[in-house]
Amino acid sequence: MTRDEFNSFCGGMTATSHVVQWGNADVWKVGPKVFAICGWNDGKDAFTFKVGEIAFEVLGGEPGIRPAPYLASRGMTWLQVYKDGAMSDAMLREHIEESYRLVVAGMTKKMREGLGGSAGSTEGR
Repeated sequence: MTRDEFNSFCGGMTATSHVVQWGNADVWKVGPKVFAICGWNDGKDAFTFKVGEIAFEVLGGEPGIRPAPYLASRGMTWLQVYKDGAMSDAMLREHIEESYRLVVAGMTKKMREGLGGSAGSTEGR
């Protein structure tokens, strides 16, 4: 997946916004909460997303995938795919969608209501 494909994919989800921060990283949020990041690792794209505890344990040690710098060290279950070919584009999209759902599910009811009727859905793409 390229950075442009990542941005297009994330931008197609309901109630998302994009900011560039943290050293030119593309940061995607649903409401005020981050759900996906594309930054650089040794001059190449690196994709970061939230996962459940089981996925964190299973995938965190796979070649080209690691606990996300800064986020995982704070006890959060975020992974970073930092090598080309470590994960297929289809699987990466699935994990980004799941990250979006996890982030929305962790919001208060009031926050979710503020996102609009179909927030939490990735079908807007």
